[in-house]
Amino acid sequence: MTNKDVLELPDNDSCAFCEYLSGQRPYTTVATNEQIAVLVTHEQRGIPHLLVIPVCHRETILDLDDEEAKALMIGVRQAALAINEVYRRPGIAIWQNNGVPASQTVSHVHFHVAGTLDEGGTDWGDIEELPLDATDAIARKLAPHLKL
Repeated sequence: MTNKDVLELPDNDSCAFCEYLSGQRPYTTVATNEQIAVLVTHEQRGIPHLLVIPVCHRETILDLDDEEAKALMIGVRQAALAINEVYRRPGIAIWQNNGVPASQTVSHVHFHVAGTLDEGGTDWGDIEELPLDATDAIARKLAPHLKL
């Protein structure tokens, strides 16, 4: 039995994250190595809000091997450390969704790492998407502090 037999996955025509990593679509990358990439999302639900993804296309956490899972968790920790060092937020939220009922919208496993808002938590409502120059500015602040 595979995850496709159980989980209801988003019906994406193509993988946005794979297109970002290949340069087919512009997107802000803070850091990357042979296994993972850390991106700045246009939907800033925290201060700041990053995505940690595997470089190889994997639809859900169930598709990762142990080495990929280890690399992702180290990347999540490194993203949290960088947010803490640069942004000094009162909290750091980390979440990851698998399947449409769990709010997964892109069929490529990804972890959200976000500094909390001043009032606490993260913004789950409708938010304005930041332009590329604004996400690039976030990446420039974080890049010297994010060690993969």
